[in-house]
Amino acid sequence: MNAVLLAGGIPKSGELLYEECQGQSKALLDVAGKPMAQWLLDALGESEHISNVLVIGLDASSALHCTKPLRFMPDGGGLLENILLGIQYIRAHSPDSTHVLLSSTDIPSVTTEIIDWRIEAAQEASAELDYAVVERSTMETRFPDAKRSYIRLQDIEICGGDMNIISVNLAQKTDLWGRLVAARKSVRRQAALLGYDLLLQVLARRISLKQGEEKISRRLGVKGRVVVSPYAELAMDVDKPEQLAIMRNDLTLQAGIQ
Repeated sequence: MNAVLLAGGIPKSGELLYEECQGQSKALLDVAGKPMAQWLLDALGESEHISNVLVIGLDASSALHCTKPLRFMPDGGGLLENILLGIQYIRAHSPDSTHVLLSSTDIPSVTTEIIDWRIEAAQEASAELDYAVVERSTMETRFPDAKRSYIRLQDIEICGGDMNIISVNLAQKTDLWGRLVAARKSVRRQAALLGYDLLLQVLARRISLKQGEEKISRRLGVKGRVVVSPYAELAMDVDKPEQLAIMRNDLTLQAGIQ
């Protein structure tokens, strides 16, 4: 399977990680002796399931490297645009590919074991969009100071993961991407896209995870699947200085153990 890493975006003045980044990509922040994105590239390089890696938002001057073939692509202007660019690139250059591993670069504690589990779990379901979530108890046991935001459903309390599997055929659904891009910066359009009734059910905790999966799949017109990850690392992204500190401490200890 090919992997697409999203590394676009530079924190601006006033944003939480601006002082740390000082005009450089968040993906290149030093974490325990190497760029944050390099931790993930090292883990991908050891996975028997990964064949190629595409990094969007950086270029070769970043000095990032991987034991698997590594390519770079310029930022496309936004998260959804970059996702679509990555899928289209893989579809054009790897015609035998059916799915792509899609990940942010700010989850540096993810290991090869976790990547292999993520891919194998998705292969069993063969959905067009396979989305990982982490239960609150799992997250707070592994990272008690992470202070993540959670969605409370009827049967579970979860946060979203940052490594997911997506079908390359979704690139052909231009109407879907048009609606997603149009809704990207509008809360009203996002609500309309999913349905106000669904949002109210979520807010009132009158819907289960399985019911939410089925309703969102129907609204978007895709075969979707939500998998509950036993690994908190998939949702331990770095958006705040305190989360960066957690990762620096955690990976420094991991490096010392190794």
